[in-house]
Amino acid sequence: MSTSASAKVPPAPESPEDRRPPQNALDRYFKISERGSTLAREIRGGLATFFAMAYIIVLNPIILGSAKDMYGHQLDNGQLVTATALTAAFTTLLMGVIGNVPIALAAGLGVNSVVALQLAPRMSWPDAMGMVVLAGFVVMLLVATGLRERVMNAVPYGLRKAIAIGIGLFIMLIGLVDSGFVTRMPDAAQTTVPLQLGTGGHLVGWPVLVFVLGVLLTLALIVRKTPGAILISIVVMTVVAMIINAVAEIPSWGLTTPTWPGNPVSTPDFGLVGQVSLFGGFEKVGVLTGVLFVFTVLLSCFFDAMGTIMAVSDEAKLTDAEGQMPGINKVLLVDGLAVASGGASSSSATTCFVESTAGVGEGARTGFANIVTGALFAVALFLTPVATMVPSQAATPALVAVGFLILAGSIREIDWADYTIAVPAFVTMLMMPFTYSITNGIGMGFITFCVLRLAAGRGREVPVAMYAVSAVFAFYYLMPALGLT
Repeated sequence: MSTSASAKVPPAPESPEDRRPPQNALDRYFKISERGSTLAREIRGGLATFFAMAYIIVLNPIILGSAKDMYGHQLDNGQLVTATALTAAFTTLLMGVIGNVPIALAAGLGVNSVVALQLAPRMSWPDAMGMVVLAGFVVMLLVATGLRERVMNAVPYGLRKAIAIGIGLFIMLIGLVDSGFVTRMPDAAQTTVPLQLGTGGHLVGWPVLVFVLGVLLTLALIVRKTPGAILISIVVMTVVAMIINAVAEIPSWGLTTPTWPGNPVSTPDFGLVGQVSLFGGFEKVGVLTGVLFVFTVLLSCFFDAMGTIMAVSDEAKLTDAEGQMPGINKVLLVDGLAVASGGASSSSATTCFVESTAGVGEGARTGFANIVTGALFAVALFLTPVATMVPSQAATPALVAVGFLILAGSIREIDWADYTIAVPAFVTMLMMPFTYSITNGIGMGFITFCVLRLAAGRGREVPVAMYAVSAVFAFYYLMPALGLT
């Protein structure tokens, strides 16, 4: 395999005290001691990841439930909550047991919008979910043939680091936006500036104060090397938010109001599970359009997950000196199965969540953290009101802190003197937050890398897989101009 000319820096060696002999069968299976972790760290990491991504139980039903299919049908909100929590629990547990990595999964943001706004209006909901299942089957086929692993291994070391950094910046922006610290500039302003500070350029309201205090508390605990820093901050700021909400009149906390629910128990409704038509969508839109729809879902799932897996595995020090993760095929296979599972449950494509970095920042290094996160999603099937009482303003400070940690740990490992890797790295890092898409950052970075290596007369150094993937991305970006969307 051809590799980049950029320097390859191996992960920092573990200290001798971090590597202990296995304590029991559980330790041996998950390699907890072998990876320099402890059961307590894994539990804290699993908790932190769950609280950082629990919002999906509320948000995914809002996105899917607000759309109508071609017959005017809408999905039931209660059934969507059940489907979202069920699939997140199943796939996260599966990733922990089979992949043994601290990467949690749930309904993918971005993909669910594609399903709701592009697929459903032109077919029935079962037809749309069938296309998601087909995309998952294609992902698993690519894994079985080794093509997906080949693509990941073809990415140059410096570009892999840039993907991790880009995701760090992206999740930091997610934290700032979801907390209300940064908001969208209203169209009425008629300005090209898309974002602004707080409301009207000012930080207003108690919820934003909770976020700011949460960021400062999280960073202070990290600086002091306090065990459980991220989880402590989430719990403390949730309590603070509940107190503030009880004594002050808060117009809106966003998706979740920090108050103890009157009835914490809810009954799951599995009515949407299995409501799928694999090929019905092709009858509605035609074979070519149907294939392009599957391709769109596939591309987003494939590269969103690829970037997240790279970033989380690198941050958790699960990669070798080449930046590659041993046993990656198991992880990729579970991810493909997760995409199909999301369609089968009507919760949209399920994929790896960048919020898993919150758990890694808490010390998670193995799949046991996923067992904790998955179990909490399973509990959320019956206690959804409790699981979703943590406001985003208390959970998102973890994303800001982890975004910094990823940036600090990777940016020096890029060869900035070699412009054929430095410029693509720069493009990759900035396009993820600026286009609000991991897939776009990867695609534009890949295309830039291939073009610059060719321009420098170093085209033979580029792996064939990189040229192939870049061509796919170029076609994807040209689809609107070709009238194929």
